[in-house]
This record gives sequence, C-alpha cells and structure tokens, in this order.
Amino acid sequence: MADKNKKEAQRQPTNEEQIRRRQSGPRPTAEDWLRQKTAPPTQTDGTAEFAQTGPETVPPGGKLPDVGVSGYSVLDEVIKREDVQRAGQILLKYKQGKANLEARIIDNEQWYKMRHWGQLNDRKNEVEPTSGWLFNSIANKHADAMDNFPAPTVLPREADDRAEAKMLTSVIPVILDQLDFEQVYSDVWMYKLIAGTGVYGVFWDKDKLNGLGDVAITKVDLLSLFWEPGVTDIQRSHHLFSVTLIDNEDIEAMYPQTKGRLGSSTVDVAKYNYDDAVDTTGKSAVVDWYYKKRVGGKTVLHYVKYVNDVVLYATENDQKLRERGLYDHGLYPFVFDPLYNVEGSPAGFGYIDIGKSPQTYIDRIGKAVIENTLANTRPRFFTRADGAVNEKEYADQTQDFVHVNGAGLGEDSIRPIVGKPLASIYYEVMQGKIEELKETTGNRDVNTGGHTSGVTAASAIAAMQEAGGKLARDNSKAAYRAYRRMILMVIELIRQFYTLPRTFRILGENGAQEYVQFSNAGMVPQTVGMTFGLPEMEQMTRLPLYDVEVSAQRASPYSKLSQNEMALSFLNAGLFNPALADQALLCLDMMDFDRKDSVMQKIAQNAMQYQQQQMLMAAMAGGAVPGGPPAPDRKGAEKAAQNAGEDRNDGFGGLQAQESRVTKKAREDTAERTAPR
Repeated sequence: MADKNKKEAQRQPTNEEQIRRRQSGPRPTAEDWLRQKTAPPTQTDGTAEFAQTGPETVPPGGKLPDVGVSGYSVLDEVIKREDVQRAGQILLKYKQGKANLEARIIDNEQWYKMRHWGQLNDRKNEVEPTSGWLFNSIANKHADAMDNFPAPTVLPREADDRAEAKMLTSVIPVILDQLDFEQVYSDVWMYKLIAGTGVYGVFWDKDKLNGLGDVAITKVDLLSLFWEPGVTDIQRSHHLFSVTLIDNEDIEAMYPQTKGRLGSSTVDVAKYNYDDAVDTTGKSAVVDWYYKKRVGGKTVLHYVKYVNDVVLYATENDQKLRERGLYDHGLYPFVFDPLYNVEGSPAGFGYIDIGKSPQTYIDRIGKAVIENTLANTRPRFFTRADGAVNEKEYADQTQDFVHVNGAGLGEDSIRPIVGKPLASIYYEVMQGKIEELKETTGNRDVNTGGHTSGVTAASAIAAMQEAGGKLARDNSKAAYRAYRRMILMVIELIRQFYTLPRTFRILGENGAQEYVQFSNAGMVPQTVGMTFGLPEMEQMTRLPLYDVEVSAQRASPYSKLSQNEMALSFLNAGLFNPALADQALLCLDMMDFDRKDSVMQKIAQNAMQYQQQQMLMAAMAGGAVPGGPPAPDRKGAEKAAQNAGEDRNDGFGGLQAQESRVTKKAREDTAERTAPR
C-alpha cells in the first residue's frame, strides 16, 4: 500500500489535472506574486498554483496575468466547455427552425442548373427537355444589377467632419477595389436571385497586409448561417452561428489543443447536390458563435470559436475584449439583402420561386410535343402474325430486297401506323406559359432589346425599355439599402482599427491621381468645448457620425444616353451662360434629375466668378461696375473744364487745373527765346 502511494505521489499529473487544480486552488494575490519573484528558484513538480507568464512588472491594479495551458486562460475563464455545449443545443434548435428554407435553397439550385427533372418526380424517360426561359430571366436580372453597380458618397452630419467625410468618399472605393468587391457583389446578386437572399459578411482580417489588418467582405452561404426562428431582423436574434467545414489536419495545425479531440462532427450542415463527388470525411464543423450582451448601458458583441466542445477562442476569455467586445459597432457582422421579404424570417424568396411553376408546365408541355413529334417522324407498322413479309428485312433500310413467304402478298400483311398530330391549341398553351413567365419575372421582350410588332422607332423602343425597367430599378434600390448598411459597417471598422496611417492612391480633382495618408485620427471621439479642469473621464466628447448616399457608379447605356442628351439641351438653351445664371437656377429648381444640386452649385459658382471678372475688368478700364453706379463721362467733364477755363487733362487719365491765357502766352514766348538756333 505504501509503495502504491509513493508511486502515486511521483506520477506526473496530466493537463486535465493541472487545469482542475489551478481552477480549484486559491487565487494568488499581487503580494504572493512579488514574493514568488524575489524567492530563489526551486524545482516544482508541475503543480504550482501559478507560473510566471508575462512582463516583469505587476499589471495595473495589482492583478496577475492569467495562466494557461495549451493556449487557454484557465484562471479567469468565462466561456468553458459547458457553455459551448449549451450553445450547441441552441444551434441544433436553430437548424431545425430553418429546415424548410434549406430544402428550398437546395431545390432552387437544381432549377438554376436546369437539373429540375429530378425535382419533378416524373417517370424517368429519355425525353426530358429543359428550356432556359427561367435561366434567361435570372441572367437578365443579374445584368441589370451589374449595369447599376453602386458607389458610396459619405456625408458628414456636422460641418467639422467634412474633411474626413470627403476622405472616406475617396478611400472606401479603393478599399473595395482591393477586396475585388465587384466580384463579391456579382456573386451575392446571383445567389440572391436564386435563393432569394444575399448575405454579405463584413469582418476585420488581422492577417491582411502582413499583419497590419484590413476590412474583409465576403459572400456568405445561407446554409452555413443559423439564427433564431421567427425574427425578421437578423440583429434581433439572441444568437447567431456560422458553421464552416475545415480539414482536421488544418485545425490541429492552427490549434494544437484540439489534437486527438476532433473525431466526428457534432453539427450536420446541409449540402448542395454537387456535380463532383465531395468527400466531407476527415472534416470537422468549426462554429463561429456570436451573441450580444448589455454592458454599461451599451450593446456589446461577443464571439466564440469552437469545434465540437473545444473552445478555440472567446472574447470574454480575452481581458482586452471582455468589456469592449469583438467590434465597437455592436452588430452581427452580416448584412442580409432579401429580394422579396416574407414575414417571420430575414430570408426572402427569389425569381426561381416565382418562375418555377410556369417553367414546370413549359417543360412538361414541351416534353409531350417532342414525344408526339418523335412518334410521328419515326415510321411504325402493323403486321399480321401469319403475314408473309420478312419484318427484319423490311425494317432494314439497307436491304434492297425483302423476302415474302407464300404465293402472294396481301395488303393486310403489313400496314403503316398513321400518327395523330397535336392540335395547335397545345402549342398556344405552351406559348401562353412562356408569356406568363416573362410577365411574372419582369423579363419582357423590350427589357432584353426586342420589340413588339408595330413598334420600330428607336425613341419609342427606348421609352418602352425605360418604362419596363421599373422592376429592375426597384430591385436595385433595395440592394442599395443593404449596400448602405454594409458601408456603414466598413466605416465603423475603419474607426476602430485604422490606428496607423495608411497610404492610398485616390482620384483627385479632374481625375488626377493623388497619394494621401489616412487614419482614424479624425474619426475617434473628440473633446467638445471647454472642460474647465474637469477630470478626463468627465470631459464631454463628440463622436463624428456619417451618412452614406449610394448612387450608380456605372449607369445603363440608356441612362447615359439620356443624361448626355439632357446636358446638350441645357447647353443649347443657354443654361450654362454665367450671364443668365439667375434664369438658369430658376429653371433647374423646377426640374428633377440625378445630381441636380451639383449642377446648380456649379452654375452658381461660375456666375460668381463671372461677376468678379466683370468687376475687375471694369475697375481696370475705369468703367461702371455691373450692378453699381454709372461711371462719370470723362470726355464731357474735360470739355466742360476747358470751356470754364479751370481744368485740363494731365496725361494720366485725370484732370488738373487750367492756367490763364496771359500765363500761357508768357510761357510760350520764353520757350521760343531760349530754344537753340
């Protein structure tokens, strides 16, 4: 028994035992830590209450740095294994709530790929036509969206923030261009048309730019997101989960504490019907868990990353972020952009859901028509069982001779089967379904460049295209609202993380390239007014706030043409003549077009410059100032002065006193006598 106790005492404790001992042991004080620092080093058995892991000074407030095993902060750990297990139960409940949505998204993907015959539950047949009417509608909607690619304009809410707003307006497009945001925007729009909802993920990637970090915007798959069932606004969900399948080898390389603890995944993510064989064995579901808390009167966003029941990272376990949270804006870093909203869900429905029914009947009627056509074009025959015709030779078109048994060949030995062609009504029904699909999806002929019979004038076709584009404009404006929310998130990330100056190449005045440095120095909270010696915590501060105005960076060709024609009509009407600025501003004030305020501002500036030039020219010429008192008549003044014998021109444009006749005669005589002969 004694030997057993001795061996037990000499045994090296495991990591789990160390964790339990450290969590259950008394918390060391600052004095204990100092005493440990000054004491001579001694050999321990690995079960010390704490270890020195930090700087050589006592932290502020006399608080010891947390001690961890394998990267964990176990002495002051808030999120533990039990917490992620409870989060896993919430995740499963959220997953059950969106089961119907996941099934619809997977089904819509098959319709988009024109593999929908497997979704119709029809008997397998060699005739399975798949017309692309629905695909054509989606492709045209996507083209309309990309024709109106958005661009942000940042506006300040206070006059003191105009310089920062102008800089943000120039810098944000550069950031988006470096992110290849046009491709992200295209992918989100296509997913939105198919699944009904596009989702942007707006994150801060600390590894970008060699560790400097920058904004990251990605397209997010709805199948990997899980939210509280019944909420319409994603920001009102109590929890939000994002699940990603990652190879076990990669997880163990990034997080060594997971080695030997992965096994099979506890979360089953819905999968698309891939064309390729996708093997998910050897992968584990890594969960990003977001939740909100109220701390100090504000909403704080917290974040936990875990796999199975192993905590990989948690903001509440990080002392720097425990009170602050992951992002200062306190919002889930996802922006939902539904095409058509539905009650009780942040996800909407798209054009696949709208055009699925007419497309079904188009293909079914087309299948019947094609089968009838094939049956009538392929000759078939009735033959008598006791007929004398060799059927094999008769069916073989390469045989020149067909043998017949018996003495004679009767007409009823073999007889062709006469097919019955379909009536035209069936074709008309199919055409009606095609027109229904065009109307319900807003993909009329005029929207794709075609025209109806009787309309041949270019102006009439253009007017019909503009009128038929109401649906596309409405969809684009809805996308702009989501884009605006995304840009506001980008601004908040810049405010939080752009602590060091960065250099950007922007377009300055008249399209000239400029290199500027930008940081968040002008965006952080600023002291307002006089503090009169108040403590720093009691000083009044102001947080610069901004609004975002979204406009089309690239308008459609028709919009460009109409705006160019409008500008030429303004020029021909003389609205750009600075002498007629008052009339031009009055006329433009009654009109309504894009960027009207900018045009009116430029006309007013040109008018002011014109008046200043006129005043300067008048002053140099000695003329009247436009709008001022008339200038005196110099010629008349000189003539009157001569008649009065008082003044004369001094040769410099001024008037001087006129001398008498006697003095003038004497001066002339003196000059004549003294002149050299």
